[in-house]
Amino acid sequence: MRYVMGLYEKEPTKLLYTKAAGLCSGKGALRSKNIGEAVMNIKRMKGLPNGAGEVFLVEEGLKGEEFSYYAISDGKTHRSFKSAQDNKTALNFDEGEQTGGMGAISPARVTESITREIEETQISRAIEGMASEGGQYMGILYLGGIVVGGKPVNIEYNARWGDPECQVVLPSVETDYVDIVTACLEGKLDKIKIRQDDKTRVCVVGASRGYPGNYSSAKGKMVHGLEEAMESEGVIVLGAGIEVREGKFYANGGRMFSIIGEGKNILEAKRKAYSAISHISVEGNNLHYRTDIGWRDVERFLEFILVE
Repeated sequence: MRYVMGLYEKEPTKLLYTKAAGLCSGKGALRSKNIGEAVMNIKRMKGLPNGAGEVFLVEEGLKGEEFSYYAISDGKTHRSFKSAQDNKTALNFDEGEQTGGMGAISPARVTESITREIEETQISRAIEGMASEGGQYMGILYLGGIVVGGKPVNIEYNARWGDPECQVVLPSVETDYVDIVTACLEGKLDKIKIRQDDKTRVCVVGASRGYPGNYSSAKGKMVHGLEEAMESEGVIVLGAGIEVREGKFYANGGRMFSIIGEGKNILEAKRKAYSAISHISVEGNNLHYRTDIGWRDVERFLEFILVE
C-alpha cells in the first residue's frame, strides 16, 4: 500500500492496474486513476473467489490500443491467424468494470511492421525459448498486447483461444481446422498454409443485466428473438450462458450469446451485427450489450473516406 501511495504522491492521476495472480475469468485486472480507486481495488483483491487475489500485482497502466494475436505451434514451426481487438469493459467507450469480453473486431488495425515485430520478437522468440529449455510448445499461443508509440508491448501470453476474439478470427479460416490441428499434432505445420478470407467481422456479446456484477435477476428469464437473429444474412449466432428447455431459450449466465456480423468493411460488419441483435430481448428488460463495438475502427474508416 505504501508503494502505491508513493506513486500517487508523485503523479496524482497516474493510471495503474491491480492484477490478481489467480484465475478470474478475465476480470482480475482492475483499473485505477487516483489513490482512492487504487486503495479500493487492492481491498477488492482480498474478496475475489477462491483466493484468486491473495497474491496480486500492481503495475503501471499503458495508454494505447490493445490487440490479440494468435498462432498455432507444433514446437518447431508456427502459423499465425488474423489479429483481433477485444472490448473488455462493461460500458461504452471502454468505461465500467472489466468483463470477460463484451465484443471484438477482426482484423485489428495492426500495421505490417508491427506484425513483423510481433512475429519475430514475441511469437518466434517465445516458442524458440521454450524449446531451448526442453519444452516444445504445441497448440494455440495467444499474445495479448498493446501498441504504445508504434511498438507492440506484450501484456500476457495464454495457451488458449480468447473469448470473444475467437468468434471473429476462426470464421475467417478457410483451411479445414481439423487439417491444421492434425498437422500440429504430427509436427508437420511446415507442410500446411492457413488460408483466410479478407472479410471484417464484428462480435457483439449479449449479457445478462447486472453482469459482471450480480445478474441473478436475469437468470431463468426467457430470451426472445434468437431465431430471428439466426436467420439474418451474414450473421453467426453462438450460444454461451443460455439454457434450452422445450425449444425455448432462457438466460443462464453472465454472457449469454455472441452475435457476429461479417462484411467487406467495418461499417457493413457492424451494421449486420447490430441489426441482428436488435431482434433479441430478455424478459424483464434483462439484456445488456455495448452499442459501440469497433468504434475506433469506425472512426478511422470514416476519416479515410473523408480524406479520399
